[in-house]
Amino acid sequence: MKVQDIKTIAIVGSGDMGHGIGEIAALAGYKVNLYDIKQEFIDRAMSKVKDSFAKQVGKQKMTQEAMDKAMGNMVGYIDLKAAMKDIDFMVEAVPEILDLKLKIFKECDEYAPKHAILASNTSNMSITKIAAATKRPDKVVGLHFFNPVAMMLLIEVIHGDKTSDETMNVTFDLVKGWKNFRGAMVPIRVEKDTPGFIYNRLGAPAGLYLADALEKGVLNPEAADAKVKSIGAPMGPYETMDFAGLDVYLHSMKYFAEVLSPEFKPVSWLEKKNAEKNLGKKTGKGIYEWPGGARPTIDLAKADPKFDPMDIMCLQVNEGTKLLEAGVAKSAAEIDTAMINGGGGIFGPFALCKGMGWDKVAQRCEEISKRTGIKWFMPTETLKKGNISL
Repeated sequence: MKVQDIKTIAIVGSGDMGHGIGEIAALAGYKVNLYDIKQEFIDRAMSKVKDSFAKQVGKQKMTQEAMDKAMGNMVGYIDLKAAMKDIDFMVEAVPEILDLKLKIFKECDEYAPKHAILASNTSNMSITKIAAATKRPDKVVGLHFFNPVAMMLLIEVIHGDKTSDETMNVTFDLVKGWKNFRGAMVPIRVEKDTPGFIYNRLGAPAGLYLADALEKGVLNPEAADAKVKSIGAPMGPYETMDFAGLDVYLHSMKYFAEVLSPEFKPVSWLEKKNAEKNLGKKTGKGIYEWPGGARPTIDLAKADPKFDPMDIMCLQVNEGTKLLEAGVAKSAAEIDTAMINGGGGIFGPFALCKGMGWDKVAQRCEEISKRTGIKWFMPTETLKKGNISL
């Protein structure tokens, strides 16, 4: 199949991610079959898409004609079999529950035409395991969008163990032509199925470092966030945890503890916050108070002079070299591109750390490992030898 053959796309799941993916697919001119289990979910999703388009019309960034055309491209379904009829491509966007995804893929494999590609918008789960639920593992691929889809540019295109080159290439070319309200989407190839793929994998050691530092009382969240914000970041790392949800953070740490190292086991403060349902912005309280969903006030005067954000950058570089060694990513430059477009920064960790010298980055990682007692932070052979080019 060629990308030109794709005319109709099914989106399974109409939540924030699902209707967001459907929105930009419809904007790109594709017929979109949006499926969910209840009509009220479909109606809510359609309303949100319409409101999103209307906002752009109000800003004169979109014409009413373009909005009407895009809305006309979307059709809601509560019958999965009907939603999958005559499609060329499917994107699953249901909650991160493996058994649910396996059930969805088994059913979609049964209902979809034999030529259709089946993609999962998972942030962590194995594409290979998901593909095993189908009779077409060569046509199953990962397609990880970032929230909010209408504003975030990165899309990770993930190769499962049995994903064919044709499937990878068609999927990559498909989303490369899409745009959202910030600009052209930026797809990055993830050449091997690995925990966390690229963006979330580089976030794993950063999350471990920050969780451990708070657990041991080494860092004060506001002081650390103030330091990061004082050098131009829009949001500090602890504020970001709250914003994304401490339940999401807990889930990620548990997953990485299972598939990467027991050292990622969630710390007690995180377990406690979840037990108390203090999950961050979504509940009004987490590490910070979020009154009415409003962002916490962080006093930049409280910036911790002892906290060096480059520690986190060095750990991300080290993690990136693990992906290079494993053949997950083809280059450090691609990893930087993923980190920039997934997080909204100006520079990626490799570009930021290059000026230090790779030997100094390796030395910093070893010092952090010894200071924290976390072996995962020890530098790789690639980093120690400086076999990195940008």
